[in-house]
Order: sequence, then C-alpha cells, then structure tokens
Amino acid sequence: MNAPDPPKGGRRAALLLAVITPVIAELTLGNPPLSRIWLMLLWIPIYGAGTVLIRELVRRRRGGWPSILLLGLAYGIVEEGLALQALSSPTMYGVAGWAPRILGLNSAYAELNLPYHAVFSVALPILLTDLAFPSLRERPYLKRTGVVVAAVVFVLGGVLLRLTVAASIDPGYQAPAVVPAAYVAAVALLAVVALGVLPSRPAPRTGSHPAPEPASRPKPSGAAPVPWVAGVLGRAWGSGTWRCCSRSAGRSARLHARWLGGGADAGRGGGRGDGRVAGTAVGGERRVDGPAQPLPDRRGAGGAHRVRSGGQRRHARRQA
Repeated sequence: MNAPDPPKGGRRAALLLAVITPVIAELTLGNPPLSRIWLMLLWIPIYGAGTVLIRELVRRRRGGWPSILLLGLAYGIVEEGLALQALSSPTMYGVAGWAPRILGLNSAYAELNLPYHAVFSVALPILLTDLAFPSLRERPYLKRTGVVVAAVVFVLGGVLLRLTVAASIDPGYQAPAVVPAAYVAAVALLAVVALGVLPSRPAPRTGSHPAPEPASRPKPSGAAPVPWVAGVLGRAWGSGTWRCCSRSAGRSARLHARWLGGGADAGRGGGRGDGRVAGTAVGGERRVDGPAQPLPDRRGAGGAHRVRSGGQRRHARRQA
C-alpha cells in the first residue's frame, strides 16, 4: 500500500473532506437544530477522520467505488454498533419497536443506517471533494504519518461519542461482549474484501509520450460511481427509509400543512393562527375542514373579459 508523495494541496483537500463529511451526514437530516450546532464538534473526529482514512486506504490500494462503499458499511458498523451501540440497544431512539429484532439486533435501524452511512457519510463527501480537487482525485491526500494520525483521531472520535452522546441518550446500556466481537469481525471481513479481494484499477500512464485515446470513445476516468452500485445502494437505503420513516414523515407533512393553514387563517381570525384551518390547495380546490370549495378567480370581477388571446387582439385591431 505504498504511495508516492502526496501532491500539492492534499492537506487542504483532506481538511475539506473532514469538515464537509459531518455536515452532509447530519445536517441533511436536519440534525442537529441550529440552536445546537455546536454538537457538530463531537462528530468531526469520527466522521471526518473516518472518511479521510477510508479514502486514503482505497486510493493507496487503487480501489474503486465498490471498495469505498464496502468500507462505508464498515464505518457504519463502527459508529452505530461499537460507539453508539444503537444497533443492539433495546431502548436508544425507540428503534427496537420499528421491526422485529433479529439475533438481538434492531433490524430496521440497521437496514436504514448502514447503507445511509455508506452513501452519505463516506461516498458522497469523497465524490464532492474529488470534484473540488479534480487533479487529486486519483491520488492520496496525505503521507503515511497523516494516515496514522487519521486512524488515531478516528478511534478517539468513537470513544468521544461513546462517553458523551451514548452516555446521555442511553445511560447504563452495555452490549454483551459477543456483540462487539461480532462487529469487529464484520468490519475486518469488509475491509479484507474491499482492500484485498476486489480488483484494483490500473495505474495511470506516466510516460512522457502516452498513447492518445480515441476522441470518439473517451475512457471513463472512474470519478463517478458505477451505476449499478449507486442503484443498489440507493434502492436499499430508500426502501429502508420509506418503511422506517413513513409515519414520522407523514406526521411532519400534516403538521406543516396545519402550520401553513394557521398562518393563512391568522389574518382572518384575529391573528390566532392555531392551525385549525388547513389551507392546502389541491386541484384548484381549498379544503377548510369540510367539503371542498373552489378557489376564487384571481382576476377579479370582469377579469375574464380582459384576457384575450393574441389572435383576438389582432382581429379587434383590424376591425377598428
């Protein structure tokens, strides 16, 4: 896994990757609220250092997106299984009631979060950083010392989550020893497949006179994910999200509709705005806690007589 010296700008690219990873992974779900944005500081060590470490290992091995996604699954196991222990906790987040627990694991939570981490916590931040630094996308960002530092920060970040977030949300829970051991074995297996079994991409040509490529059939650079990989992961995460979050999403949509209706009603009902009137326009109708009523004509009285087509206006001018 030896690699040449990191190129100029590699440290800036690694820093960008470390910072945007928790932003993408957490803020895309609206977590945390802006009033508690300082919590992002707790996630930068494990999120940022973990994704940087994954990218460095894959680039040194000259692996592709399948390797990144497999190590993304391993990252999800480390965070959710070892640091937070949410995969096996019967009380954290109330996820034990989402679906039957299989072998003591929260099956629905695992189906939702492990693919989510692979895509949003690892693959997407790496892709965006590669787009920001296109000349470095095929090369490691850091020297070997930087990789060691990223690994140490990643481990310390997991310990930090365990001592802060997990201790405050789910105090007193400790998974049986066999469960963390199984997580470690799964992470090791995924790492071996990602870095040792999956084929490596050929090294780019470095000669002074590289062979020209046909202009009509350019070869892909490998910067974008393989379509079937993105499709499978997107399908897996989307199905889990739909099954696990449909009830809460529907509840949020109803509350949002009531809020909009309350704001519209506030101007007519003394400014109460209690959300009792749902002002949702569907198909040209307004539902106000009862039968549908047609929306008023926005043109006002006689407005229809003022709206003419271009042909009617030209005919009127000729008649005049």
